[in-house]
Amino acid sequence: MTMSQESFESNLPTYDQLLEELKNIRRPGLPDLRSIDRPALRAAAVAGGFCDGSDDAPAGIEALLKEAVRRLGERDLLGRAAAHTFGLLPDRRGAPAHDRRKTAAAVYGVTPERFRKHQEPQVIQQLAEAVLTILREPPPSTGGQGSPERGPGPGAGAQLPGGPTAAGQSALARGGRTGRTIRTGQEPPLRVDSVPVDAQSTFTLHVSPIELLRDIEVLVSSENVYLEMSKTFRPTVSGALRLAAAVRDPAGEIVDDVLARELAAWLRAHGRPGLPIRPGTVVPTSPGALAARGVRRIYHAAVATPLDDTYEVRPESIARAVSACFALARTERDRYEPALSSICFPLLGAGRGGLAPAVSATWLRWAIRDELARDARWRVHLVVRSREIAEAVGAL
Repeated sequence: MTMSQESFESNLPTYDQLLEELKNIRRPGLPDLRSIDRPALRAAAVAGGFCDGSDDAPAGIEALLKEAVRRLGERDLLGRAAAHTFGLLPDRRGAPAHDRRKTAAAVYGVTPERFRKHQEPQVIQQLAEAVLTILREPPPSTGGQGSPERGPGPGAGAQLPGGPTAAGQSALARGGRTGRTIRTGQEPPLRVDSVPVDAQSTFTLHVSPIELLRDIEVLVSSENVYLEMSKTFRPTVSGALRLAAAVRDPAGEIVDDVLARELAAWLRAHGRPGLPIRPGTVVPTSPGALAARGVRRIYHAAVATPLDDTYEVRPESIARAVSACFALARTERDRYEPALSSICFPLLGAGRGGLAPAVSATWLRWAIRDELARDARWRVHLVVRSREIAEAVGAL
């Protein structure tokens, strides 16, 4: 590290300083930046090349926060909620604090009060982390005089070598205590090709939230036998897919709960509203908004039977569900152009279903091997949430 780099980093505000000032501007909003000095945010805006000093600090801080939101992901829950929370969207800059909190809560599908207690602290924390991510990049060139000149840098979504954006890496490393961000360990999502099913067949293993997968045509969701999907704020496969597939208006509010709506229609059509279906049954729906990620179908595998305040998942229900998924996929394959060719399974029943991940993985692998022996044209994927589980699955 050079002397200039050391000097640059020593002048940066700390995470705690940024967090405190972000908390303090949440209620008054951006218009308050001119009336009250925020030294940590001002220093960050200057260091990041967004302004020269105190006179243009409000505009510089606002530009810095908008860039931090882009780093979190303008389509990600954290990024959208942060934009609403601080009024960083067009025509929302001067919105009252309670309106901003209400629209931010709608991003997660929760009440404003629940958002205040649970998701909002994480949103502000991750925004502070994103600001630090921007500042930890090499100092922008000053050209000898005047304010630093920022190149394509943050606005262009600069990427780490061979991986996601720095903000995405930070969010994955530190997020996940509350809300919809799922903790996947201290590393970005991972893809491992050619994990053996048997001597002839393989699958692709992903360590990632299932809703972040791309260009896999069929995603399988784990459901209960009443086909009642998890709430959108639950850290489950069902809740994640429900939220990601929902259609939203420009303010981020859900206007079409696609998956839940289509499952309810299926239950009505088959005369089962309020009644359970057979464990292992699989029901297809459209992908909703996930079509933008190359998903064509969602298969809902009913494997969990409610028992008081818990669930029961029998391993043989997993085998039946896998067989039903492939049977349905074969039926639907040629309805699409190009034909369906890939399918992704989570560890069915290993979340709230209470089944041990190793048990779920063993039955999944056995059932997948059986299906691939019958029809080897399918590209099979398995998605898990942590590297520890991935290592266990790979070792089986």
